[in-house]
Amino acid sequence: MILLVLLASVLIVGITVYQFQEINNDYHQNRMERKEEQIRQSIDLAIQKTTYPVTTENLGLIFKNEIYEIAVVQNMNFNMYSLDGQLIKSSRPKLDNDAISMCLDAEVLNRLEASPDKRYVQENEAAGDRYQTSYTYIADRKFKPIGILNLPYFEDNSFNNKELREFLARLAGVYFFMLLIAIALAFFISKYITRSLETISDMMESTDLTKRNKKIHIENPGEEIEKLIDSYNGMIDELGQSAVKLARSEREQAWREMAKQVAHEIKNPLTPMRLSVQSFERKFDPNDPNAEQKLKEFSDTLIQQIDTMSSIASAFSNFAQMPAQQNETLNVVQIVKLALDIFNEDYIHFIADEEEIIAKLDRTQLIRVVTNLVKNAIQAVPEVASPRVLVSVAKDGNHVKISVADNGVGISDENKEKIFEPKFTTKNSGMGLGLGMVKNIVETYNGSINFTSQPGKGTVFCVNFPRAS
Repeated sequence: MILLVLLASVLIVGITVYQFQEINNDYHQNRMERKEEQIRQSIDLAIQKTTYPVTTENLGLIFKNEIYEIAVVQNMNFNMYSLDGQLIKSSRPKLDNDAISMCLDAEVLNRLEASPDKRYVQENEAAGDRYQTSYTYIADRKFKPIGILNLPYFEDNSFNNKELREFLARLAGVYFFMLLIAIALAFFISKYITRSLETISDMMESTDLTKRNKKIHIENPGEEIEKLIDSYNGMIDELGQSAVKLARSEREQAWREMAKQVAHEIKNPLTPMRLSVQSFERKFDPNDPNAEQKLKEFSDTLIQQIDTMSSIASAFSNFAQMPAQQNETLNVVQIVKLALDIFNEDYIHFIADEEEIIAKLDRTQLIRVVTNLVKNAIQAVPEVASPRVLVSVAKDGNHVKISVADNGVGISDENKEKIFEPKFTTKNSGMGLGLGMVKNIVETYNGSINFTSQPGKGTVFCVNFPRAS
């Protein structure tokens, strides 16, 4: 809209200036022709009345005083030349005669002679002003040329230029006012048109699958906008219902899996405990000389199974509890070495690029991460002829990278996507909570964990933590 107003204003200004120039040219052309015709009529009248023989030589005598009277009546100066271009008489004062050409150019005479209507108009400039000069023949009573009439016509455009400036000023004022109206209309119309789209866009950007989303309500929307709003509101309803169903299903599934896992792990030690109690009740003899030793063995068995049940409870408790962020400034190389000291396997090797790599972590949680990964590596190499576990610490850009590699059995392709699930394990014992707990700890400290594995060749786990600046 603004562009159209500006384009229209430029076009109208251009057309207006062009039109004024055409009107100016037509006005001056007609005025010069009228003045020329009026002067010719006065000259013809003077020739009709004169008593002198009407010849070229007598033109100066015929118009000795008449030329000044005609110039005053017509308010226009003019000159008379002979047929060969010599100045005969001028209506201008003698002081101005120096500015009058005393002899016409041959080109003027030739063009006048060649003109069909025996009239030639020449355009000239003087001191930056344009003026036109017309040349026509002066005829005697028998219409025979006896001289040349020269009429200089100076174009006075001051009035027309003033009118043009005033008109353009008024036009500029009108179009400036129209431009302001166009800008205001364009702003409000665009805001009105895009208001609904902005509302829909903002609502879509704020849509969150983890919470309840609001519907869009707009008064008097357009037909297309209304369809878009209905589609969005319908999607929000379906999304809310799906989220509720999914959350309920996930909670129920989680409780079922957790209950099955806990029941299974608790039943494992309860069965030998029951058998031990039944066997002890059936075979125990207080008078047996080895009664004290048998009682001790029975107690040790029960204590062992109770410890197993306690470790199960601790494992679930540790998995559920998020590690607290202590943000201690630690030498990661030193802490990893300390974590490896509890292992006695001689095939565990440690390497580090530097003696000191600093990060802000919790000492206990870092040790838990390393020990869990190393335990998994040890459990993956019991059937390998030459087992090897390599633990390395290195800088990786702005991160510290801890790698635990083994040459064990590896992880099958179907198990790779489940490896960090809390309940997943490939071992005959254990609850499958170790890697899930490690992942929780690493992500709590803005780190990442990933792995690569080839069945039958080994596995590499890599943990990245941000380094201290």
